[in-house]
Amino acid sequence: MRSAVTVGSLALATVLLAPAATSPAGATTTPTPSPSATQAPPGEDVLASTIVRTYAYGRQSARQRMDVWWDPHAGRRPGVFVIHGGWWNSGDKKYMTEVTRSYAAMGYTVFNINYRLSQEAAWPAQRTDTLAAIATARRHADFFSFDPDRYVVVGFSAGGHLATAVGTYKDGLPGLRGVVGISPVISPLTAYSDGDEGADFDQRKLRQSAIALAGGCRPTGACARVWSSMEVPWHASAHDAPVLTVHSSDEFVPAYQSELLKEQLNQVGVAMNIRVVPGYFHSAPLYREPGVAEGVREWVAGKLAAPAAPKPASGSKSAASGHLPSLRRVGAH
Repeated sequence: MRSAVTVGSLALATVLLAPAATSPAGATTTPTPSPSATQAPPGEDVLASTIVRTYAYGRQSARQRMDVWWDPHAGRRPGVFVIHGGWWNSGDKKYMTEVTRSYAAMGYTVFNINYRLSQEAAWPAQRTDTLAAIATARRHADFFSFDPDRYVVVGFSAGGHLATAVGTYKDGLPGLRGVVGISPVISPLTAYSDGDEGADFDQRKLRQSAIALAGGCRPTGACARVWSSMEVPWHASAHDAPVLTVHSSDEFVPAYQSELLKEQLNQVGVAMNIRVVPGYFHSAPLYREPGVAEGVREWVAGKLAAPAAPKPASGSKSAASGHLPSLRRVGAH
């Protein structure tokens, strides 16, 4: 373990953490047209009645969109939110389609989200967008055949940072049962320290990406507050959801970032598991390594299990009707 872990974390140790004050954006108000069903590929029995649509969850950016996979005739099902990676400045939900499909095939309602990138908006816009997507999904739970009291968040690389940042937001989120990070950037401060002189290309790139996420400033002086907001371990609290992270043993986002969060979560009584896989693969390539996706899906299934059967859909509008006030469908799905 490099001494940079300690150096990075101590750099802002005297900063008073300010509580996050940004509220999730509300859903849009344009009624959605009645969608026609888009069938999953034939032969996939579980997906036979699944439809896929893209909806806006905010008004500020075209990036505030999510693809939703759900069965409109099902009772309320547990949900999975998928967050793509890409250094906070690139990437797109389309690259998570196969991951999304795999969770839909398990019978979950799945929300595959985009969010504002760092060149469009600095932190905490990305966390705010993720919270807004979750809030919109929970508000329209009946429409999406979704149980708002049973969902997990799965993030990759920079998306893993967002997933864990949401998992430690305030003192727990209603309904959140678990958080998964695949090569998650848990500690931007550690990434900043690790990317100093002598670092390899990816470490230097991650350092610069973290600076861009913070609005172009380094973790000193007036910028200390935003860096403290980005630092996930400093926000652990007793009602946070349990966490699973997966790293390669030799990747540029090492497991000791997750160890920082595990230490803080364990101190307040929250469970966290860290899995380290041999090799150097990062993010989605790591997820495709033998046994990784299967292990994650098993963990997710355990967190979303419930003794009672899912509640039937209810509400003034039928989930199958395709019409719901305050939800705006967009895109070609």
